[in-house]
Amino acid sequence: MSGHSKWATIKHQKGAKDKVRAKVFAKVLRQVEVAAREGGADRTANASLRTMYTKAREASVPTDTIERAIKRATGGLEGVRYEAVNYEGYAPSGVAVYVETLTDNRNRTGADVRAIFSKNGGSSAEPGAVAWQFERKGSMVVPKTADDDELMMLALEAGADDLVDQGDTWQVITPPTELSQVRTALEEAGLNVSDADLTMLPTSTIALDTEADARKVLRVVDALEDHDDVQAVYANFDIPDSVMEALEAVEA
Repeated sequence: MSGHSKWATIKHQKGAKDKVRAKVFAKVLRQVEVAAREGGADRTANASLRTMYTKAREASVPTDTIERAIKRATGGLEGVRYEAVNYEGYAPSGVAVYVETLTDNRNRTGADVRAIFSKNGGSSAEPGAVAWQFERKGSMVVPKTADDDELMMLALEAGADDLVDQGDTWQVITPPTELSQVRTALEEAGLNVSDADLTMLPTSTIALDTEADARKVLRVVDALEDHDDVQAVYANFDIPDSVMEALEAVEA
């Protein structure tokens, strides 16, 4: 799904910075609240909250804003109560799409997500229809500044599953429960770690070999990602570099 990652980077770079930052703040704070409500406010004991707290700080969310979100989640302050609801569907070319949301009104969000699929050439699916095509994993990015073999050994000894070449960087894949441990080990070794988060990785991918096919799928993904309640969109497509370059040229 490297093509998906590249496209997300391009889109965010071209967005209005203040608008993009406000949307990122809102989404990551919902994740903080849910993690705190489900596992408690102690980051030492709550690995999920620890991960989301770090993610919020990396997104430049002020510390006092994060702390207020934790207090809302644990009853210290009044606020909206969010619940995690996932949706599944298909984009054109048979691409499987898995959507994670945090919502205070599942009926509204469900209707919106189904409408987005329908209006953009996709189709919604029943729970379980596409989820089996993804695996929950931890993921983080490390620049190619370390010796490949040393990095591989360090990551695997810390509990990682795999190291994926992404061109200028390495993607370190971990079991969900080992994300924080592996990150700590790499940072203690002096490596710069970014984008550490839980993700859903496809077990196989569908190549979108034409610009037209890529645009149809990205139209669905982009529309879903732009919805305020949507936290993450995962899809099992891959865009070859030649097609991605053509898309970038048009967007430039």
